[in-house]
Formats: sequence, structure tokens, C-alpha cells
Amino acid sequence: MKRFLILALMLTMSAATLSACANTFHGAGRDVENVGEKMARPGPG
Repeated sequence: MKRFLILALMLTMSAATLSACANTFHGAGRDVENVGEKMARPGPG
């Protein structure tokens, strides 16, 4: 029973960590895309 609880806890923590990383990479990708769009736009003047 103790092994099952430890395994379940490890799986839960791994899933939470992986989902947080995916969200972070998605947000970073959006930031890079926004910077690229700003650089591509002609500036004033």
C-alpha cells in the first residue's frame, strides 16, 4: 500500500511539472513571436 501511494504521488508531481513546462514554453513562444512582429513593422519616421 505504501509503494502505491508513493508511486501515485510521483506520477502526480511529474504530470504537474510537465504541464507547467508546456505552459512556460508556449508563453515564451508567443513572446518571441510578438517581438518578431514588432521588428518586422516599419517604425515611425
